Amino acid sequence: MSERRRRWRKIGRIALIGLAGLTALAVVAGLLSVWTVRRSFPEYDGEQSLPGLAAEVTVYRDAYGVPQIYAGTAPDLFRAQGYVHAEERFWEMDFRRHVTAGRLSELFGRDQLETDTYLRTLGWRRVAEREWGIISEESRGFLQAYADGVNAWLDQHGGGDPSGDVSLEYTVLGLTTRGYKIERWSPVDSLAWLKAMAWDLRGNMTDEIERAVLAGGGLTRDQVGELYPPYPEARNKPILGGGQVTRGAFVAADAVDSGGAGGGWLPALAAVRDGLADLPALLGRQGTGLGSNSWVIAGNRTSSGKPLLANDPHLAPSMPGIWFQAGLHCECGFDVSGFTFAGVPGVVIGHNDAIAWGFTNLGPDVTDLYLEEVDGDKVRVGPGWQDLTKQTETIKVAGGGPVTITVRTSRNGPLLSDASAELREVGGRYAVALRWTALDPGRTVDALFALNRARDWTSFRAAAARFEVPAQNLVYADVAGNIGYQAPGRIPVRGKGDGRWPAPGWDPEYGWQSYIPFDELPSVLNPAQGYVVTANQAVIGSGYPYMFTHDWSYGYRSERINQLVEQAGRMVTVDDVGRMQMDGYNALAPVLVPHLLRVPFDGAARDLLRGWDYQQPVDSAPAAYFNAVWRALLARTFDELPAGHKADGGDRWWEVVRGLLEKPSSPWWDDRGTPAVETMDQMLSAALADASAELTDRLGDDPAAWRWGDLHTLVLRNQSFGESGVGPIEWLFNRGPEPVAGGSSIVNATGWDAAAGYEVDAVPSMRMVVDLGNLDGSRWVQLSGNSGHAFSPHYADQFGPWRRGELLPMRWTRETIRKESKHTLRLVPA
Repeated sequence: MSERRRRWRKIGRIALIGLAGLTALAVVAGLLSVWTVRRSFPEYDGEQSLPGLAAEVTVYRDAYGVPQIYAGTAPDLFRAQGYVHAEERFWEMDFRRHVTAGRLSELFGRDQLETDTYLRTLGWRRVAEREWGIISEESRGFLQAYADGVNAWLDQHGGGDPSGDVSLEYTVLGLTTRGYKIERWSPVDSLAWLKAMAWDLRGNMTDEIERAVLAGGGLTRDQVGELYPPYPEARNKPILGGGQVTRGAFVAADAVDSGGAGGGWLPALAAVRDGLADLPALLGRQGTGLGSNSWVIAGNRTSSGKPLLANDPHLAPSMPGIWFQAGLHCECGFDVSGFTFAGVPGVVIGHNDAIAWGFTNLGPDVTDLYLEEVDGDKVRVGPGWQDLTKQTETIKVAGGGPVTITVRTSRNGPLLSDASAELREVGGRYAVALRWTALDPGRTVDALFALNRARDWTSFRAAAARFEVPAQNLVYADVAGNIGYQAPGRIPVRGKGDGRWPAPGWDPEYGWQSYIPFDELPSVLNPAQGYVVTANQAVIGSGYPYMFTHDWSYGYRSERINQLVEQAGRMVTVDDVGRMQMDGYNALAPVLVPHLLRVPFDGAARDLLRGWDYQQPVDSAPAAYFNAVWRALLARTFDELPAGHKADGGDRWWEVVRGLLEKPSSPWWDDRGTPAVETMDQMLSAALADASAELTDRLGDDPAAWRWGDLHTLVLRNQSFGESGVGPIEWLFNRGPEPVAGGSSIVNATGWDAAAGYEVDAVPSMRMVVDLGNLDGSRWVQLSGNSGHAFSPHYADQFGPWRRGELLPMRWTRETIRKESKHTLRLVPA
C-alpha cells in the first residue's frame, strides 16, 4: 500500500466517527437524519438576496441542475457565478485551496504533514500571490466580484462556522477537528487552483525522473533508450504533418553524472519520485497514454455546412468531477457556455455566440530537474558557491502545535528533495531543484477572460498569446465557417541538454535561454484536409526550428480519430461525432493478435481472439482476454526493471513491444527467473496461459462468458473522504464500481495501469460536441454531476449517461433555456 493511501486511510478514522454520529441520528430520528444530509442543498427556485448586485440576476436550471446565469453587467455576472459555485461545491473549493496552499494538516492533522511540506516546497500559493500583482486590473475586478459572491453565500450559511449547513463533509470533519473556521474566499484562491491544473498537465517530469533512476538502477543506456522509443511519424501523423519532429541527439545517461556526481544523486532523485507518488490523487496521474482528444471538422464535411468541434479532456476521476457546467450571459461581452472550474470565474472550455474552442495537453517539456551540489546552505555554481534562498513556512496542524519548515531555492528553482523527511534527516551532497514555467508568475487568467469574449480567429489568437501555463493544443471553430489550430504557451529554449535527463545545476550552460516566441508557435487556419485532430501526438514536422519534447503520446488515438473522420465522409453530424468519442478500437490488437494466434497454446480461450473486431465494449469477452494477456506479457517480459518500476501498459509500451515483435531473440524476451533463455514465442505462449488461468479464476470456466466490464471498473472516489478505508463512509461519498468500456490509449480513453490491475484511473472527464451551425443542437456530458452535495439528485446523475456514451442537450438560446428549465432562481440586490 502506498504512503498516500495509508495517509488517507488515517483520515478515515475521522470519517468513522462521523459515520457513528450520522448512524445514531438515523436510528433515533430518521427524519432528522434526512435533514442532516439535505440541509446544505441549494435553493433552485424563488428569490435570494445577493449583496453587491447592481440589478437582479436570473438563474435557470435544467433537468441536470446546470445553471444558466443572466445578468446586466460583468461584475454582477461573476458575483452570481461565485454564489452558484459556492452553493453547489464549496467543500470542494475549500478542500482544493487547502491542497494548493499546502494546508491539509489544518483539516486532517499530522498525517498530512509530508504532503503539505511537498506542496509548500513547490510554492503554488506564493506564485499565485505574485500573479495577483501582475494580472490586468479588469481581471482583478472579475476575480474580486467572484470572491464577493462566494463570501455572500458563506455569510448566509453560518459565515465561518463549518457546519452541515455548508456541506455534509463539515459535519463529519467537525466531530474530531475542533476549532476549524472557514476563511473568506480570496481571489488568490482562484489563481492558485490554476496552478494545480498546470501541475496535472506539466509534461515529461515523471519520464525524466524514471529515465535517470533506471539508468542508475542497473539498466544500460541502450536499454533505457529501448524503453523510450522515438515517435513513429511514418505511422502516426503529427498535428500539422510535415515529416519528422525535430529532435537532438540522444543524451547519454551519464549526462547526469557530469561534474563528478557519480551515483550520489540517486537518493535525492528517488525521494522526489516517491514524493510525487504520494501527492493527493486529485493533483493528477502522470503516465503514458494519459491525455485528451479534440478535433474540429470543417463545414464542407458536415451535414449543416458549418463546423463541428469535439473535446474530451482525460484526467484522473474524482467525485465530484473536475468540471461544473454553466452558462454566463450578459450584454457586457460575456455570453458564453461551457465547462467551468468551481473556484474560478469564467468558462474554461466551451463556446460563445461566435466561436467555440477546445483544449488538449500540448505536452511540451516545461519542467527540468537540476541536480544541485550543496554544502550546508550553499550551492555550487560553476567554480564557486552561492547562498541558497531560504524561506520559513509555518504549517498549522489540527490537534497539535504548528510545524515550521524551511524551503530552500537555488537559481534553478525550489529544492524538491528537501521535502523528503528521510533526506532532511540524513542530509547529503546532492539535492534536486525544479525549473518549471508555472513557478514564474503569469497572466493565464487574463487569457481565459479574453478567450470567453473572442469573436474571430484574430481575437482568439490574441487571447491564446496570453495563455502561458499550461501549454495546450487549442482547436477553434466559428459560425462563419472557419476552423483552426493554435499552440500557445511558455515553452523554454535551452542552452545545453534536451530535457530528457536531469541536468547538472552547477553548469550555467544547461540553463534556459529564452522562450519560443508566440508568432513562431505552430498554427493553422482552414487546413486543406478540412479537419484538425489533436490527441497529444507530436505537433509539427521536421522544418520546425525549436524542440518541444521527446515524450509525446505515441499517436495511436490521434491516428484512429483521423481514420474515423475520413471514414465518416462529407455529411458528418453531431451524433456521428458522439459515436467517434466512444470508439473502443484497440490499435495494438491488430499488431499483437496475429502473433498470439500462431504460437503454440493448448486452450479454448485463444479462440476468442479469432475474428475479433478489436473493439472494447463492456460485454466483450475477447477484450477481457486480450487485456489480460497484455498484462501478463508485460509482467513476464520486463522483469529486468529495477524494484519499484513496472510497465504500466500505456502507448509507450505499445511502441516498445511493437519493436520487440520484430526482434524475436531480443534479451528482453528472456525470463530472468529461469536458467533457460526464452524466446519471444515462448513468452507469448506463457502470457496466453497466464491470462487464461487468471480469468478462469476470476470470471469462471467459460471463456465466452468473460466480460471486459467485469474487470475494467470505475469508482468515483470523493476527493477528501473517498479513500478512508471505511466501507460505510466511502458508501456515503463514493459511487461505483461500475463497468466501463474503452481502455488505455484508445479514443474512449478509460486508462488503467497494467502493473496494478484493471481498475480505471484516467477518464474522459467530460465530452462536448459543439455544432456551429446550430448552437442549440450542441451536446455535452460530464463524469458525475454538477452538484458536490452527496445525495443531491445532481451528485451523480450524469454518470450513467457518461458510461453509456450519451450526450445531453447543451442549450444556447435564452428562449430554449427558459422553456426547458426546471427551476428559476432570482438573485436580487440586498
